[in-house]
Amino acid sequence: MNDFFQNHGASTSPVECLGQTFPSEQARREHFLKLLAERLKEPAFRKTEGFPQGTDEAILAMSDPPYYTACPNPFLEEFVRHYGKPYDPSVKYNREPQTIDVSVGKTDPLYKAHSYHTKVPHLAIVPSILHYTEPGDIVLDGFSGSGMTGVATQWCGSAPTAYRHELEMEWKKQGKAAPKWGSRRVILNDLSPAATFIAANYNLPFDVEAFANAGKQLLKEVEQELGWMYETLHKDGKTKGRIEYTVWSQIYSCPECAGEVNFIDEALDDESKRVKDSFPCPHCGAELTKKKMERLFAATVDSATGKTLQTPKRQPSLIIYSVAGSRHQKSPDKHDLEVLNRIDSMALPIDVPTMEIPPMHMTHERARMDYSGITNIHHFFLPRALHSMAALWRKASTQTDARVREMLLFFVEQALWTASLLNRYRPTGFSQVNQYMTGVYYVASQHAECSPWYILDGKLGRLAKTFQAFGTRTAGAGITTTGSVASLPLADGSIDYIFTDPPFGENIYYADLNFLVESWHRVTTDAGPEAIVDRFKKKALPEYQHLMRRCFSEYFRVLKPGRWMTVVFSNSKAAVWNAIQVALQQAGFVVAEVTALDKVQGSYRQVTSATAMKQDLVISAYKPNGGLEGRFTANGATADSAWDFVQTHLKQLPVVKVTGGDFPELVFNIERDARRIKDRLDAWFIRHGAMVPFSSPDFIAELAIRFKMIDGMTFLPDQAVEYEKARSRIPQVKQADLFVSDERSAIDWLTSFLLRRPSTRAEVAHEYIPQIGSARKKGELIPELDELLDDNFLRYDGNGDVPSQIHSYLSTNHKDLRSLDKSNPALVAKAKDRWYVPDPNKAQDLEKKREKALLKEFEIYKAFTGRKIKESRLEVLRTGFRSAWANKDYTTIISVANKLPEETLQEDEKLLTLYDLALTRTEAGA
Repeated sequence: MNDFFQNHGASTSPVECLGQTFPSEQARREHFLKLLAERLKEPAFRKTEGFPQGTDEAILAMSDPPYYTACPNPFLEEFVRHYGKPYDPSVKYNREPQTIDVSVGKTDPLYKAHSYHTKVPHLAIVPSILHYTEPGDIVLDGFSGSGMTGVATQWCGSAPTAYRHELEMEWKKQGKAAPKWGSRRVILNDLSPAATFIAANYNLPFDVEAFANAGKQLLKEVEQELGWMYETLHKDGKTKGRIEYTVWSQIYSCPECAGEVNFIDEALDDESKRVKDSFPCPHCGAELTKKKMERLFAATVDSATGKTLQTPKRQPSLIIYSVAGSRHQKSPDKHDLEVLNRIDSMALPIDVPTMEIPPMHMTHERARMDYSGITNIHHFFLPRALHSMAALWRKASTQTDARVREMLLFFVEQALWTASLLNRYRPTGFSQVNQYMTGVYYVASQHAECSPWYILDGKLGRLAKTFQAFGTRTAGAGITTTGSVASLPLADGSIDYIFTDPPFGENIYYADLNFLVESWHRVTTDAGPEAIVDRFKKKALPEYQHLMRRCFSEYFRVLKPGRWMTVVFSNSKAAVWNAIQVALQQAGFVVAEVTALDKVQGSYRQVTSATAMKQDLVISAYKPNGGLEGRFTANGATADSAWDFVQTHLKQLPVVKVTGGDFPELVFNIERDARRIKDRLDAWFIRHGAMVPFSSPDFIAELAIRFKMIDGMTFLPDQAVEYEKARSRIPQVKQADLFVSDERSAIDWLTSFLLRRPSTRAEVAHEYIPQIGSARKKGELIPELDELLDDNFLRYDGNGDVPSQIHSYLSTNHKDLRSLDKSNPALVAKAKDRWYVPDPNKAQDLEKKREKALLKEFEIYKAFTGRKIKESRLEVLRTGFRSAWANKDYTTIISVANKLPEETLQEDEKLLTLYDLALTRTEAGA
């Protein structure tokens, strides 16, 4: 018997829900369905942002309130009030960022129990939830997709002993205390009803045995009703076999003789099962290729709409069937064609969705479904498949037990894509199930029309086994809602942790792709607030960034002060990466770490440049505690406020990071680098409408006085002690990789190089020149090496004492120069013409000189009257934008930004932040 009944007794036993007791599950469901039905009648409720499109009846049929609603969940606040713990600033909470491997668990049966366009495996999420939360805490995922975050929260309480032991041993090796096992509560939200339906059914308990039996009965009843459609005669002409799948081929026209060509019949090699590059026309013998031929179309009248359609002409070419457990192949015979003709003449099943596909990128701009004769949902299916799916859906929907009914639909909907024309024939594939092209609507010239049993028979057994092994689940462990994450009915500071994997740019068009499944539920996504880049819906990168900022702002509002958010980033475009960073910072979050898994070495590395984004990134960001915010409000943008931020920020950063493997190294933490800390500080002040009250050299000089500097990293005193202990055990420090992509990164590279090795111009050039080129940003002017050295560093000309920086390097690396006085001629001769990083006092003078020159050059950009500034210096733009922002000259920022190529602005986080805020200030003052 399943856990639901273990926890709640038989279906007629009393059950508790949100503090109320009901005589049975049925009574609980009826009570909350009535409340939901009443809310659906309220016009204001239906105007909630992200409210899906569907009738009251359709929404109620999908929902299982209060645990799941296929619309914004009106019971969300009550759930948090009942299970949540109010924020208490006196309760100590301290965590460092947690790195995760987002590829872990992709072969786990639970992960594969229902497909979705993208998802992070629950086994990759579990360690983060254990790290950041305590049992009973509330976790939020506003872009929950198929609900893996919910599965992870429950897995924290139901994980098997072997898994627990393995994780505890791994944490012990890292020097971490053992996790506190136990379920957490979860709030799952998504804009898509298809996604939330999957998520709810993943996480709500049900009677697995009852589901398995009902699934068998469902397939049996469909076979009794429609089995004749899938009968075929064996080669002996007498024995009946059952069709597993039929291969359909599009028909083409020979350009030489205009004869009809069945592509599969002529192009598929029977032995290799591969399509030939060329083949002879069966009529005239002319050599043909697919590109040479033209597709033929047939005019058909759609009985549902009364419209005449031009659909690609298709013919069945192969039938793969089974007889007494053995698989066979044949060409369609007279009997097969008669069956197909009989099906074609049948009326369309009354419960088949026939809605017109609305204008969308995926079907009208990218894939041109109308060219494939698909303008309405039912056109995605051949007649036989349409009858089968209609029967499966109808019979599943009439199941009397509500949870079994929902799980049957969870089961049946997984056949929709395979049953549709999107399922390609893959002759070399092990199976013809799920052979559609992911992430797109694409109708191939070869289609494998699979029988419902071929698709679902094995799936049923796997699902039952997987969910039986899932372990204890309780209905009150989570709540699922459908709507926009930018508008959550939650109290401020009520959430303990956020794990989220939001849409990134134009990777996946979720609303478009979910329309196929949602149309069968009769509840579809409101794509208006969908946070993606979608030019068809006039959503470019600025609109995407604005939508993401609204979502992150809502995350920031509901998260408790001092708590964490993990964001999984899956886009290699620097512009999208910057849009995310800017949105995060403007919402109020402070990024503490960005890591990527090095798949080759199996270790995590920190991201130091947009050029490094070739894998999934994990962003760890925190909401500063109320004390910092309150003190900033009270004290304003002062130097004390700046050091208050630095002190608070350093507490959030990991003290020791170590590489894996047999020869561990300490990892240089880029977040503890003085320049990165200054970047975080700048973003924090700018978010509050102010500028940091000192220059970068002043800041770096003072930072070294106020805090401990070890191996180029900044530490609080107690952190320095901990780091030194680790350094005594692991003396080797792995430095961060630096990429030269613009002027700032070029200066950073030179600084890092000259700090380690003061060098002559020739020595610098030998190492520096290979670093530039491939990573260089388009349109970015990087000054020549001589100009970079003159503007940012000092050269010892042989007069006076040898500077300390050079003396230290030479005396360490040259035995004959050790213990020499700084004025010794031999030392002076060796030191002459070497470039070095100036000490803070001289660096301040250089900075002022450089800033003056950059602002002078910025005047040229201000005066530019052409269409676009094709090439520019980012440092000039950054300095000019900062100066204009400090002077509240928002018009100059907007004016110059409008002269820049789109990528120049979008691919630089600092420019994008100031431009976006300038727009906001201008609009607010209008």
